[in-house]
Amino acid sequence: MEKFKNYINGEWVDPKSGEYFPNISPANHEDIIGDFPDSNQEDVNDAVAAAKAAFKLWKNMPAPKRGDIIKKAGDIFTARKKELGRIMTREMGKPTFETEGDVQEAIDTAYYAASETRRMFGFTAPSEMDAKTNMTFRTPIGVCGIITAWNFPVAVPSWKILPGLAAGNTIVYKPSKESPHSGIVFAEILEEAGLPKGVFNLVLGKGSMGNMIVEHPDVNLIGFTGSTDIGTKIGEVCGRMNKKVSLEMGGKNAQIVLDDANLELAVDGALWGAFGTTGQRCTATSRVIVEKGVYDKFIEMIAERATKLRLGDGLDPKTEVGPVIHTKSLENCINYSKIALDEGARLVCGGEPATEGDLAKGSFFKPTIFADVTRKMRLFQEEVFGPILSITKADNYEHAVELQNDCDYGLSSSIYTKNVNLAFRAMREIEAGITYINAPTIGAEAHMPFGGVKFTGNGHREGGWTVFDIFTEWKTVYVDFSDRLQRAQIDNYDE
Repeated sequence: MEKFKNYINGEWVDPKSGEYFPNISPANHEDIIGDFPDSNQEDVNDAVAAAKAAFKLWKNMPAPKRGDIIKKAGDIFTARKKELGRIMTREMGKPTFETEGDVQEAIDTAYYAASETRRMFGFTAPSEMDAKTNMTFRTPIGVCGIITAWNFPVAVPSWKILPGLAAGNTIVYKPSKESPHSGIVFAEILEEAGLPKGVFNLVLGKGSMGNMIVEHPDVNLIGFTGSTDIGTKIGEVCGRMNKKVSLEMGGKNAQIVLDDANLELAVDGALWGAFGTTGQRCTATSRVIVEKGVYDKFIEMIAERATKLRLGDGLDPKTEVGPVIHTKSLENCINYSKIALDEGARLVCGGEPATEGDLAKGSFFKPTIFADVTRKMRLFQEEVFGPILSITKADNYEHAVELQNDCDYGLSSSIYTKNVNLAFRAMREIEAGITYINAPTIGAEAHMPFGGVKFTGNGHREGGWTVFDIFTEWKTVYVDFSDRLQRAQIDNYDE
């Protein structure tokens, strides 16, 4: 069994604890990928100390020079795209056509972040005083602790790590214990790109290790993607310790389908939104709200397609839907199906594990659709994080938007209609950070902001130019060349 190591201060090192945990493929529980470090506080301390020391030099490197290194990382991600896609699929399950897309997001983000190192513009403004200049510029924050989930094990960390590095920060990264191998390759790529020692550090471990990073006094910022429960606790700690924090948490995204929609297109979108990544996305379409005129027809069409989706190991090119991440997730899907039935929802298809043939070796759950779901049901309100779709009937556009907004989350949203007036109303009236017109509730392109409202996050936006609002602080500078004391408002408006 291969034993992997942490990456601290430019060296691959064993965990101080001497402890390891196995990484098990969700498609085949007999497939053990390797043993990965179960790190402790000493490992975290070493990583943070390395990042703190490296910050002094890295922040002063000209930003375009930092960009050159990040651009090279993008080139290496490109060269290793298919290899990394297979590594990701083996450890977290989704088919290789999805994981290669995951790597492409990192490639896009690398090139975007590299180019932005030449566009970290500040502002100048006229002074109210004579012979005085006012200006602002961005400054890095320091050591950033990055903690991410397993479902996008390269794309999501790239959204945080690469802009964070471009801005001049240093990184201590903890990937999910469910996808540590992807984190190993991420570190290999940054090392090969020429990142100086200590600028990026990888510390592997289980969930409790994340607390050690969050609570470390020399970590200045936390970037987190994961569940709302954990994110809320992280926010509490960061508030107490006065750390900057960016939280990307849960979702319960809805796709609205109006009577005038292209139903074939709407079904295509709902299938991909609900069952892509086996429903294990914060942007997954977990609710479809259908206007009453096409309600029955839509259910008939999507059920016919969903029952034909091919489940299997994501390494098989014929697979369309992979496993859920582990047996606990499988049990969660079983539990929510039972809850939906107990509360009166109508099971259209699925609702149980898939155990035929080789599927019995892994954590597979059949693509599941419940109809006649009402807003009071738990399946309408709570994030499942699995291949379960609820369908709810709406009387009209206004009712559909009311149902869409009746939720604690607000990440991605979608409406299918040919009515341009209603499409523009939806852009204004839907409560979500992202709205798609005639497309599913997927994520964002690398150069556009990504994030949500309500319990989805704490207001920050990853991606695009807005990500630098997370990883930089503004510094205001006044230059007085009058050669005399000017006391601003006191002297400027002296009557």
